[in-house]
Amino acid sequence: MLSKMKNTLLIILGFSLMIIGIVFILLPGPAFLFLPVGLAILSLQFDWAKVWLKRCQRMMRKSAVQLDKLLLKIKYRNR
Repeated sequence: MLSKMKNTLLIILGFSLMIIGIVFILLPGPAFLFLPVGLAILSLQFDWAKVWLKRCQRMMRKSAVQLDKLLLKIKYRNR
């Protein structure tokens, strides 16, 4: 009984964080924090969340590399 309640609370928390993240995509806010955390919590219960979490991690890693390249270009351009 307690385990089922814990699983239900984790699912509610995960979906809540994902909804907040989706809202923050449309409004100014830290969507990049809420979406992965929500997906990580949901990935404990659902396989589809694991797939989306991996996609999210890949996109964030790719964006970080692109930002690093852009910052290097700006740094050397200003010298």
